Amino acid sequence: MEPIRGTGVWAASLRYGDTASAAAAAAEVERLGYSAAWIPDVGGDVFGAVENLMSATTTLTVATGILNLWMHTPEETASEHARLTAAHGDRFLMGIGVSHARLIDSTEPGKYARPVARTREFLDGIDATPVPVPVDSRLLAALGPKMLELAGERTAGSHPYLVTPEHTARARAALGPDKTVAAEQAVVLESDPSKAREIARLHLSTYLMLPNYTNNWKRIGFTDDDIADGGSDRLVDAFVVWGDEAAILERVQAHRDAGADHVCVQVCTMERMAHPIEQWTALAPALVA
Repeated sequence: MEPIRGTGVWAASLRYGDTASAAAAAAEVERLGYSAAWIPDVGGDVFGAVENLMSATTTLTVATGILNLWMHTPEETASEHARLTAAHGDRFLMGIGVSHARLIDSTEPGKYARPVARTREFLDGIDATPVPVPVDSRLLAALGPKMLELAGERTAGSHPYLVTPEHTARARAALGPDKTVAAEQAVVLESDPSKAREIARLHLSTYLMLPNYTNNWKRIGFTDDDIADGGSDRLVDAFVVWGDEAAILERVQAHRDAGADHVCVQVCTMERMAHPIEQWTALAPALVA
């Protein structure tokens, strides 16, 4: 598929919300001019969710951010990608990732191990299927140096989640000029600092307990004190941009200036599973142009 560009939206509600409302929301995302809709995968029928969004749209790229490799076989993954692409066009971008030990080991203690090697094995399995997922249709959720190296070797590039523009610059340097960097950026369309940071801390609360993220934050200069007690204002403001449309555009542009080909914005509100259509609409004139 063509390399992803422009601005997308990242929304759990498109994955785990009511299917009819998710389809309608995806159609609105497309109408507003966003280039992609990204959805997570923490259990359930991810391919059904992808099909729901693809069926409701005609040009929108539908992307997994990420497909959880512990929850799918390479055979299923390649077969479903081929089926959905044949039915709805070459616009299924498969972000693949290793998720987190906290989630995977909760049902099978000790299963989560050797994440980089396990990712390589998963890609080997996909490439051994009759119709592999093309290299240009897959990305890796790559934060650390070893996973970024693998992303460059075996995929179109990386989908870094919950990162700063400084990390985007590091990803671009690691991957070189020809690979894709599709960065996620959490946003709160709210100019009151207290209200905005309350929403931002709600969003960050789960991630503060996940070493994949906290270790990466330490690599870019944050400390245990920043991570403690719900996150310091410095940390919150670094990972969740808040303010008006201009402030959010400034952060998105910082990712672009740092080397991102595509930025997907995750609008955060107090209603975590609501479709933030009002905010998507308000932001579109600034972010889509």
